[in-house]
Amino acid sequence: MNIHEKYIKRCIEIAKNGLGTTRPNPMVGSVIVHNDIIIGEGYTSKYGGDHAEVNAIHSVQDKSLLKHATLYVTLEPCSHYGKTPPCSDLIIAHKIPKVVIGCVDDNTKVAGKGIERLRDAGCEVIVGVLENVCKEHHKRFFTFHNKKRPYVILKWAETKDGFIAPASKYSLKPVWITNLYSRQLVHKWRAEEQAILVGINTVFEDNPSLTVRDWTGENPIRIVIDKKNQLITKYNVLNDEAKTIIINNDLKKNSQCNTTEQILSLLFEHEITSVIIEGGCKTLQLFIDAKLWDEARVFVGDIFFKQGVKAPIFSGKLISERFIKEDILKIYLND
Repeated sequence: MNIHEKYIKRCIEIAKNGLGTTRPNPMVGSVIVHNDIIIGEGYTSKYGGDHAEVNAIHSVQDKSLLKHATLYVTLEPCSHYGKTPPCSDLIIAHKIPKVVIGCVDDNTKVAGKGIERLRDAGCEVIVGVLENVCKEHHKRFFTFHNKKRPYVILKWAETKDGFIAPASKYSLKPVWITNLYSRQLVHKWRAEEQAILVGINTVFEDNPSLTVRDWTGENPIRIVIDKKNQLITKYNVLNDEAKTIIINNDLKKNSQCNTTEQILSLLFEHEITSVIIEGGCKTLQLFIDAKLWDEARVFVGDIFFKQGVKAPIFSGKLISERFIKEDILKIYLND
């Protein structure tokens, strides 16, 4: 590993502190190095706050060192005014002579303009250090801008014999397939992603809250596919714990969508950069069949149903598999 890769890796590490709070902005990380010593670090603040480079510069106690330092950042510094001024202008103002960038921001508002501005000001710019790793880190941001839809995560739990629900239920609540630790992890995921989507049958059968209860963080936006406008106020998804978007076929009420493409286009219009599809099986299969998913997180619980609702049918590239006590968690990518 060369010296630039070392510090870009550190940028990625600290950038993850912004997971779940920076959206729709990317979670960028930045470090400032002088004589092979980190003198400043920063990551993107909650949406509306300062970007990573600004926080890193502000963290440097002796600003005179900036004229002899190198700034590392996972994503190209912005060059336009948004909620905050351009990061590239601040770098230039402090006369930082060298900037090392993980990957280019291909958002049309930036798309090389930040790099161009830095170089025009006499700054040495190195681009593409751990580029693929940085692109993976910024997968939500790039999917949103390049594909004009959120990054889609499928999530379900199935039994050892391949069922996601029993044949019959006796109460309006979930039947747990996984253990407490797996369920806590799901709540952590909810805090990390911007939205969570279910079909109307899941609401009728489980009456879920779809909120973060076993983890610290913000509740995701709840999306319910309710084509016939059947929801009534007794269901938890209509409480005031989180924002809820209802998708149906009535133009006068909420939002109209008939296909997975339309659903994701609607979420794009709402500037939702990532969504977890939590069910049920019919809803999950819709996204699978349309090939409109990026990642699948599948729990296999230590339980058998023998009969019931079969798990979705899909194929993907298995990238990890681990135990959570007696449960197995498998992560797939859409290949």
